[in-house]
Amino acid sequence: MSQDPLEGCRISAGKKSAVSLGKALHPPNLLVVVEGTCGACVAASPVSAPEGSCSYNVAHHHLCVCVRVCMAWQGLQKGETLASLKQESENLRRKLEEERGKLTDVELHQVAEKVETVAALSIKTRRVLKGHGNKVLSMDWCKDKRRLVSSSQDGKVIVWDAFTLNKEHGITLPCTWVMACAYAPSGCAVACGGLDNKCSVVPLSLDRNENVTAKKKSVAMHTNYVSGCSFTNSDMQLLTSSGDGTCALWDVESGQLLQSFHGHTADVLSLDLAPSETGNTFVSGGCDMKANVWDMRSGQNIQSFDNHQSDINCVKYYPSGDAFASASDDATCRFYDLRADREVAVYQKDSIIFGASSVDFSLSGRLLFAGYNDYTINVWDVLKGTRVSVLFGHENRVSRVRVSPDGTALCSASWDNTLRVSRT
Repeated sequence: MSQDPLEGCRISAGKKSAVSLGKALHPPNLLVVVEGTCGACVAASPVSAPEGSCSYNVAHHHLCVCVRVCMAWQGLQKGETLASLKQESENLRRKLEEERGKLTDVELHQVAEKVETVAALSIKTRRVLKGHGNKVLSMDWCKDKRRLVSSSQDGKVIVWDAFTLNKEHGITLPCTWVMACAYAPSGCAVACGGLDNKCSVVPLSLDRNENVTAKKKSVAMHTNYVSGCSFTNSDMQLLTSSGDGTCALWDVESGQLLQSFHGHTADVLSLDLAPSETGNTFVSGGCDMKANVWDMRSGQNIQSFDNHQSDINCVKYYPSGDAFASASDDATCRFYDLRADREVAVYQKDSIIFGASSVDFSLSGRLLFAGYNDYTINVWDVLKGTRVSVLFGHENRVSRVRVSPDGTALCSASWDNTLRVSRT
C-alpha cells in the first residue's frame, strides 16, 4: 500500500467493491482506488462531497470507499487529451481494416462453388451416458478413441468407457460447477477445474477400486474460475483459461507458472491448442468478444479477431492448424484463416436465434459441428457455408461437442445431465 496525498486514505488495488464501482466511471487503467476514511470527502452522502474531491464515495460504518479518476496528465504530450488519443487509435484501426480489405479478393464460398456438395448425413445416437446428477459442462476424448472424461455441475468428474457405458472412475471435487476437464495425451491422467479457481491433475489407475481422488494434485491457481484446460503435447505441461481474463501455462510436476498470457479484457471462456506436434500457438476466446492467437514461448498475442457481437463461448482449430472456428452467443459461428489474417466465413441462418456454445471439426475439416442453446447440434459445410444437417436428442442446451480422435464418433454433453455418442 502506497500513501495517498489525501489524509487518512490509502491506495489499494484489486478490491472488488471499488473496482466494480470504477467500471462505470472509467477504464481500469485510469483508476486509483482509495480506501479508508477520506478527509476530502463528506462520508454522509455522495452528492454532498466537495467539488474537486472523489468521483464516487460510499459511506459504511464510518469508512468510505472513494474512486478517483486520475488523468495522468504528466504522461501526455502538449495538446493531447484522452479524447484525441482515442480518436487517433480509432483512425489507425480504420486504416488497418482498409489495408486488410484491399487484400480481400474473394470469399470462401465463391471459391467453393465448384466443389461437390456434401451428401445428406445420417448420424444417429448410438450411446447415451447417464450418471451425472446435474448439468454436464465439459468433456474430452482420450487418445485411445474409446474412453472419455466428463465434468458436471454436481462436482463430479467421470471417466467412461464409451463402448460399454461403464464408469471406470469417479472423482469428487470440493466444489460444484466443474467447468473444465481434459485427458492427458498418455491417457494416464485427467485434469479438471472450475469454481474453486484451481485446475487439478488426477492420475488414473488400472485398479478401478482404487480411490483416485486421494491422488488429486492442484497444479494451476487462478484468481477466478477456471473455464478451460488442455494438456500440451505431453503430460508435463497444462494450459488453462480463466474468468480472471488470463490464460496460463503450468508445469504439472512442480505446479510452477511457466508463462502467463494477458490481453483479454474480460473472462476467457475457451482455449484450444494448435494441432501440430511442434505447435507453439493456441487460440482463446472470451467475454470481450475477441479471439486471440498466442505464442506460447513468448507469451505474446500475435493475432486478434473481434468480429463477433457477443461472448465467444468456444474456439477450435482447423485440423491443419492454419485456421480456427469460434462459437458465440450472437447465434453465429465464424471461420478465420490465420494466413489471410481475417474472417473468411460466417455460419448462420435467420431461423437460428439461440447462442452457439461449442464447435468442433470433422477429421477432414469439411464439416463443422456446432452445439446450440436450443438443444440442437447444427452440422455446417465449412467450404460452402451451408447447413448440412441438424441433430436432435438432447433435452437442454448443448454444452460441448467433440469429435473422437479417429473421426468416427461425435460426443455431445448437455445440461440435461447426459452425454450422447453419435455416429453414422
